[in-house]
Amino acid sequence: MLRWARAWRLPHGGRGASRPSFPRVPVANSSSSGGGGGVELRPLPLSFTLLDGEAGRPALVFLHGVCGCKNNFNSVAKALARRTGRKVLTVDARNHGDSPHSPDMSYEAMSRDLQDLLPQLGLVPCILVGHSMGGKTAMLLALQRPDLVERLIAVDSSPAETTFLSNLPSYVAAMRAVEIPDEPQPLP
Repeated sequence: MLRWARAWRLPHGGRGASRPSFPRVPVANSSSSGGGGGVELRPLPLSFTLLDGEAGRPALVFLHGVCGCKNNFNSVAKALARRTGRKVLTVDARNHGDSPHSPDMSYEAMSRDLQDLLPQLGLVPCILVGHSMGGKTAMLLALQRPDLVERLIAVDSSPAETTFLSNLPSYVAAMRAVEIPDEPQPLP
């Protein structure tokens, strides 16, 4: 079943005096029932680090980008837990870090993983901070389950389609093609 959500789209020509348009776009409802003949999404048990803090304040939840892992946020998570007194959660997305691997790497599946994890940990509603891929996952989670999200911060991410992931295999091939000598070379 689909429900409608509003998507942010900048006016033609980028930011300017004109008002942005908000087209209605379909967003799949997330449910554990899997009704409607669709494939049921099974959440994976994600790897995470939870830093303790006050239970009465919304937790900060950090979601990493496509080439990242939960450890990317270690320093900032510790600093924010200490300075704000909040619980801080860093999560490895499926197929990243210490989380299990699955052939399904869709944003829908990553959102479903969080819909399972956050209530289990008693961290709802929370403040989601998502970088790149994590930002898109956070945006989808907020659309599907607004009851789980108090605030959302998307960093280096856009709700619009991007070409980075479609070009990712060529980026990886280029990085693998770089020849790095085993021994350091003397400078001329």
